[in-house]
Amino acid sequence: MTRLSTHDAIIIGAGPAGTSAALTLARRGWAVAIVEKNVFPRRKVCGEYMSASNLALLDQLEIGDAWRANAGPEIRRVGFFSGDASVEAPMPRAKDGPRANDGPRANDGPSANPGFGRALGRDILDCLLLQAARSAGVEIFQPCRAVAIDRDGETQMVRIQAGNETTMLRAPVIVAAHGSWEPGPLPSQLGKTNRPSDLLGFKAHFTGSSLAPDLMPLLVFPGGYGGMVSADHGRLSISCCIRRDMLALLRKQPGPNQQSHLSAADAVSRHLMESCRGVRDALESAHPDGPWLAAGPIRPGIRSCYERDIFRVGNAAGESHPVVAEGISMALQSGWLLACELACAPDRAAGREAVGRRYEAAWKKLFSTRVYAAAAIAGIALRPGNATLMAAIIRNFPQALTLGARLSGKTKPVPGFV
Repeated sequence: MTRLSTHDAIIIGAGPAGTSAALTLARRGWAVAIVEKNVFPRRKVCGEYMSASNLALLDQLEIGDAWRANAGPEIRRVGFFSGDASVEAPMPRAKDGPRANDGPRANDGPSANPGFGRALGRDILDCLLLQAARSAGVEIFQPCRAVAIDRDGETQMVRIQAGNETTMLRAPVIVAAHGSWEPGPLPSQLGKTNRPSDLLGFKAHFTGSSLAPDLMPLLVFPGGYGGMVSADHGRLSISCCIRRDMLALLRKQPGPNQQSHLSAADAVSRHLMESCRGVRDALESAHPDGPWLAAGPIRPGIRSCYERDIFRVGNAAGESHPVVAEGISMALQSGWLLACELACAPDRAAGREAVGRRYEAAWKKLFSTRVYAAAAIAGIALRPGNATLMAAIIRNFPQALTLGARLSGKTKPVPGFV
């Protein structure tokens, strides 16, 4: 027997983008459902750093105190590790954001003088956000997979499955917050193609690292780039992207005990250690906290924010190269932007095209600079031989690291939530 459930909005995906949108809408009187295919808590390929400019937004979402209590140390320096080069520069301080029209000023409460960003594991952050959404009255369907979206007059029907059980959800507003890395049957999901230049993502946690707790270095190595940051509960989070063709070459090297091929995780780990002295030094006495994770390919770029009557947030709407460590910030803020546009619309069932246009304009105004800046930085880092050139430039001009942090949006406040 198929169940039917009706809502004002259905959000597919319970990451920061989806829960930010769900929380905002629910607290403005909307009946909201979230569909999430994974069981939480779950680890995820993600750099886990979040700029302090998001603190006013976290307070609006009512998880600011929990984030402060759990996140790692303040990141006051940005660095560069490549080959034998190890360069540091100050991290620019975030600015206060303007007043939200339904909440306190950023400088009136605990987010005053937000200062510097910190890192929190996605296994913790996503649970905080989802629990806040549940407390706000959002109906959670988890673990459930959305398998189809169909028109039904002025509303839309989303078919979800959990094992052999099928449920139909109906709403005028559908929000795709499922990311961009996995193909699937939904019209909002990207098709899958494999190219030698594809970037594949890897991530691991370590304990016992000697990395300075206030330093977040950019890692540049042949065929890829990455980053390291001290996160929650003494964990070091290390994440990176590597070209598919480079990974294939690395895996052909003999593995431990002369096995014919390295695993992907072993190949990436060895490559990082051999290519960056700073990584070797930081991990010399560290211990893995769980296995390496892999995901991808990563699809940086700007996509349509509204298409086929579906709104997109987070990576589904667009993503920057992870080289600038702004993925969580962009996800949270895009969910908020969309929810504010939807909540201000005079009719929840009509005017979606107009809302889509306003949301897309706001999205591009807020994020396009960091997307383009990230593409430029990643293009330089990925070009063969440029790691040495970058190291030489940054040694002589370490302030380029501080400038890069500004261009990536780390000091940009969340705009007035109109």
